[in-house]
Amino acid sequence: MNGTAHSVIVVGSGPTGLLLAGDLAAAGVPVTLVEKRPHGISNLSRAFAVHARTLEQLDARGLADEIDRLGKRLGRLRLFGGLTIDLTDLPSRFNHLLVLPQYEVEKALERRAVEAGVSFAYGTEVTGLVQGTDGVTLRVRRGDGARDELSAAYVVGADGMRSAVREAVGLPFPGRSVIRSVVLADVRLAEQPEDLLTVNTVGDAFAFIAPFGDGYHRVIGWNRAHDVPDDAPLALDEIKEITRLALGRDYGMHDARWMSRFHSDERQAPHYRVGRVLLAGDAAHVHTPAGGQGMNTGLQDAANLGWKLAAVLNGRAGEALLDTYEAERHPVGRAVLRSSGGIVRMAMAKRPWTLAARAVLTGVLARVRPARTRAVGQITGIGVHYPAPKGSHALVGKRVPDIALDGGTRLYEALRAGEFVLILPRGEAYKNDAVRIAHWASGRRTALLVRPDGYAAWATDVLPQEGVNSTGFPREFAGYALR
Repeated sequence: MNGTAHSVIVVGSGPTGLLLAGDLAAAGVPVTLVEKRPHGISNLSRAFAVHARTLEQLDARGLADEIDRLGKRLGRLRLFGGLTIDLTDLPSRFNHLLVLPQYEVEKALERRAVEAGVSFAYGTEVTGLVQGTDGVTLRVRRGDGARDELSAAYVVGADGMRSAVREAVGLPFPGRSVIRSVVLADVRLAEQPEDLLTVNTVGDAFAFIAPFGDGYHRVIGWNRAHDVPDDAPLALDEIKEITRLALGRDYGMHDARWMSRFHSDERQAPHYRVGRVLLAGDAAHVHTPAGGQGMNTGLQDAANLGWKLAAVLNGRAGEALLDTYEAERHPVGRAVLRSSGGIVRMAMAKRPWTLAARAVLTGVLARVRPARTRAVGQITGIGVHYPAPKGSHALVGKRVPDIALDGGTRLYEALRAGEFVLILPRGEAYKNDAVRIAHWASGRRTALLVRPDGYAAWATDVLPQEGVNSTGFPREFAGYALR
């Protein structure tokens, strides 16, 4: 493989690709990030919501506080039919929704990737690939038309809904269009909305307004009664009309710097791994923007995959560890399709039986705390957990909150090294190069192994009388963490 036996090519320089490439480079894995577009982060951003679990992952990379300061915090999220969910009770440092354009997240992730040593190949389009027993050869076309080949041990397609990588390995992308003729525009407003996020549905019309922070606002609108092709002409007057129908006013929109019409799909690849090629983010799953889960789900994909690829390439784990990426993340992607699609269907309910169902669901979520907790956990990512081996401790596979550690530090600060963290009772010692050792700030007697992505890999409430070192590396601990 000519020196590429321990390297990775990531295709796509959106948030998913940037976080993944940065993680791999920080772990000492040579990474090339291939992007079809020329260099330069566009401010024509799609995502505006950064959820709590994503902020926790960014905290584990030393970026969250900076990003949290850039955006505007929202303690309540409106969904449909007057239903609003309170985020202030989330068991997280980040008990809010952060309203921040996607390009600001990309800027921070790109800076981190550059500092970590990622090699960038902008203006480079993937035209095909060939897998071998020990690597992948990527066929590309440069910006000047020249054709070339790039080789690596693994290739990750994070190149969006129309993924060239997914197509090259022959994976289908089954699903359907849920909403057609959605309009978008970036505009100035003569009147400022009362709320940070303005969203409502009236009859056949839906509208959403969010600030960029630079004087412009993103407007998303849909009129069920006006179903036209994506390439139909679009004027600001149409966007104003939809906004008036849904919100009662158009806030004096003017000076549109960008307008577009698109359709929203629900699709998911049947597999996230084909040999040495893996998919992440929109290349693996797309869904409606309801609930703001898109970018967040892709970043969680990257956080799950990065440490596993690094462990395999650095010789700390067998290749079978990569199978757990699909096993863990594919069900999450499927759940996001269901939840985001459900929000849209409830928001646009029109028939009597769907309106009745919405009223029942709204009542349940408003009055039944466990149901509300599950809904909030799904949307924010806080409630996501992974399957655990049979007989495991109850914590295994669960998200681990930002535990206070002895010495005044926090778990997510300890995770910034990109390694497993073993949290022990105070006074216990353990030596193993595969993990970092920390101790509870409290008197808790549990031994807890935390994966680099902040999920529990192993735990026990009963330590041997002689301490952890009496049995060496516990068998089940090694089996789950570094298999």
